[in-house]
Amino acid sequence: MTPVHTAKPDRRPPYQHAADELRREIKAGRFKPGEQLPSYRELQDRFGIASMTARSAVNVLRDEGLVYTVQGRGSFVADAPELAHDIPADYEAPAWYLASKRDDAPVGVPGGQVIPAEVLTEMLGLLRDEIRALSADHQQLKREVAELRAERQGPARE
Repeated sequence: MTPVHTAKPDRRPPYQHAADELRREIKAGRFKPGEQLPSYRELQDRFGIASMTARSAVNVLRDEGLVYTVQGRGSFVADAPELAHDIPADYEAPAWYLASKRDDAPVGVPGGQVIPAEVLTEMLGLLRDEIRALSADHQQLKREVAELRAERQGPARE
């Protein structure tokens, strides 16, 4: 007699399920670049998960470069999520970087100043986060301007 095959339960953690579903929705265009993701509370209700689990799901997407988080504002879809982690095959590092790069040497920059690679990476990450925060502010200001224009025009008068 042959054993009955039953579907194996998915043993991945719940935050991974939530991250996978959100990733699918971002890549399908349900959430557009610059658009805010649902709050942690909404994710909790939607997926039936705990608050920390919802945060972990968003952290996975943030680590992948699909979303960014602005403290006190929420999480937003990155400008080009389809490009996250995609480096062109013909990419070449800048000449100043290649000229100073050795396996054990810090990265050199124009002007002769030397910055350790770890510090440069951290600085670039902070700049990226600041640009994303400014982008989120810009999107919010655009929405507010559109609302003010709509209020100014008011209802059509006869």
